[in-house]
Amino acid sequence: MSKVKLLLDVVSDMRSLADSIEVVCKAMTEVDAAPEEVPDTKSETAKEPDIPLEKVRMILAEKSQLGFTAEVRAIIGKYGADKLSAVDKAYYADILKDAEVLGNG
Repeated sequence: MSKVKLLLDVVSDMRSLADSIEVVCKAMTEVDAAPEEVPDTKSETAKEPDIPLEKVRMILAEKSQLGFTAEVRAIIGKYGADKLSAVDKAYYADILKDAEVLGNG
């Protein structure tokens, strides 16, 4: 492998690490800033529960830190977006299911 190729690989890895750190920071900031909510169990019906963006972001950040950054980006792209905040929240449960298999298979 040439030195230039090695340097480009290092740059790519550093960008992935920076992206992962940014996702973790955003998740932590949003969780800290989010007010405590008391669920209204009377209004819940048979619909799927709302999954907060922070939870999805935190799980994807963990997977990214484990070395699955490309796979995490592919999952987000699968739902028509280039970043998690652009994904329709109706897909959050599906995204979590997709992310669950990363590192387990």
